[in-house]
Amino acid sequence: MTVSPAAWDAIRGAYDLQVHVAPDIIARRIDDLGLAKEFLAHGLKGFVLKSHYTSTAERARVVTAAVPGIHAFGAITLNHSVGGLNPVAVDIAGRSGAKIVWFPTVDAENETAGLPTGGNQKLPFWAEIQREISAMGISPPRMTVLDQRGQLTEATRSCLELIAKHGMILATGHLGRKEIFALVKAAREMKVPKVLVTHAEFPSQNLTAEEQVELANAGAMIEHCFTTMHTGKAPWAVVMDSIRKVGAERCLLSTDLGQTINPPVAEGFAMFAQTLLDGGFAADQVRRMAVTNSARLVE
Repeated sequence: MTVSPAAWDAIRGAYDLQVHVAPDIIARRIDDLGLAKEFLAHGLKGFVLKSHYTSTAERARVVTAAVPGIHAFGAITLNHSVGGLNPVAVDIAGRSGAKIVWFPTVDAENETAGLPTGGNQKLPFWAEIQREISAMGISPPRMTVLDQRGQLTEATRSCLELIAKHGMILATGHLGRKEIFALVKAAREMKVPKVLVTHAEFPSQNLTAEEQVELANAGAMIEHCFTTMHTGKAPWAVVMDSIRKVGAERCLLSTDLGQTINPPVAEGFAMFAQTLLDGGFAADQVRRMAVTNSARLVE
């Protein structure tokens, strides 16, 4: 794909709120410092470091100090490696300056890709790790945020309270539809100021445009990730239709990049912008989703 100057200009000053780079237990095409320099060279402002397994808050502080002009933010994902739905982990992440708390991803009950029975088509890189951990017999049961009555568990509510206390962003991870709606509703009731529905078109979520509108009406921002469409997990036309129905003012563009087989992160971000411009979106709509909305969440 040829990326035009207009596409680069549309994302100038943007934050990418979901990148997967080294150091990690999965091979990555670039490390934290390399990505910071790449972003600086392209006029991008910063990124949130995502790991499915560890907190990245301390890494992010080092990157920000090492590459002036770039703002890196840490995060935590509530999988078994940090104790699952663990209020202590959330509190420590908040004290460390983490910006996003993702609810369970690879260990979510809703996510089947890492299971021995989860199939082998277009599997994410972490699926093999999950299968190895399961084969070792050390993996606890996969998690849901709901109890047997369909209500949020006490641990989940404690995590929400701490997310609100520390002013972090609640991200829904790989939870299922029922869980996402319950979590977004409770977050609104508990005064969690920033809620992000994670990669709405990813197969384990696969939210319809109508469901995305309902979640946005409940106060959530809807995230769309480049890799989901770039790797063929969802059609571009479906995503564009959802964005139009939800409205650019309530959508966020992230890349979810860093994998060895995918484009460089900054280039992928520009490819995302180019695809939307080619699809009929105005430059100011792309800028709203990539620059304005990301800054509103992290600054």
